[in-house]
Amino acid sequence: MRVAVLAGGRSSEHPVSLESAKSVLTGLEEAGHETIPVVIDREGRWRPGDPRTNGAKAKPLSLAPGGGLLDADVAFPVLHGPFGEDGTVQGLLECLDVPYVGAGVLASAVCMDKAAFKRLMAQAGMPQVRYEVISASDWRHAREPALERALALGLPCFVKPARLGSSVGISKVSEETELPGAIALALEHDPVCLVEAAAVGKEVECSLIGNDEPTVSEPGQVLTTGAEWYDYEAKYTEGGMELVVPAPISAAQRERVRRIAADAFTRSGCAGLARVDFFVTSEGRVLLNELNTIPGFTSTSVFARLFEASGVPYAELLDRLVGFAVERHERDRAFRY
Repeated sequence: MRVAVLAGGRSSEHPVSLESAKSVLTGLEEAGHETIPVVIDREGRWRPGDPRTNGAKAKPLSLAPGGGLLDADVAFPVLHGPFGEDGTVQGLLECLDVPYVGAGVLASAVCMDKAAFKRLMAQAGMPQVRYEVISASDWRHAREPALERALALGLPCFVKPARLGSSVGISKVSEETELPGAIALALEHDPVCLVEAAAVGKEVECSLIGNDEPTVSEPGQVLTTGAEWYDYEAKYTEGGMELVVPAPISAAQRERVRRIAADAFTRSGCAGLARVDFFVTSEGRVLLNELNTIPGFTSTSVFARLFEASGVPYAELLDRLVGFAVERHERDRAFRY
């Protein structure tokens, strides 16, 4: 198939997306697909160009509703953060009438917004870390009550933008005096921030592929090798983290992780792929943290490594994702709406 791989994007995760796309392009070609690389620049312009050879030099593309995308059979968004992972590009691809890998518009938007996702999971009774949501409006007009709510979670805590990934804008707060600066930093990136209670225990991640009945990988534990917590450098620096598969937790806990991951995937309406992050506490509780609809695909990323450890090599994994995209597109187009 001809697969248009979308890389870059307007968000602060632009460089991570380019690195992910390089791996995806090579893997798809190894699986026998013809690739059509497209780079979206910081201003949002779409240009044909390969990130493996320093990006795009061509004129911006002209896109028309119903007109497809460069005669591609499938689009593969490898975009992280706002303007790519949040339903915006997915909506454009729907308008272009191109099958695309990954979650649809609603699921992408919900899962990108950590506050919305946590509220949805809370309504379903999912076990989660305690959290508070603070908006830019709260910070301008009700700062002291917002700080009181956050401090009630206890210290240390983590403060993060609601709609970013890759640990961009996240702070670990160990002292009360650090909290205002951490919230202000998060709100520089997004109009809503999340404050989460720290969970003492293991960080465990689980990958999924599929549509209505997803296949769930063996869970793995993330260990940082030099960083205090799993920050941007630990995620994207070679040797910054170690992945232990299977995760060194009990068989019952592993199955609970896999069961909750599948439940979160289906309840949020996901499709194609996802990575779900957990904490397994020192008391043995399994706590859902967040779900990523377009997880990283770099050489150090967890998503593909978990499936490789589960018996699905990288090229085959990408080939399956393309197949799921076509399957979902054909199914959705069968409805009359």
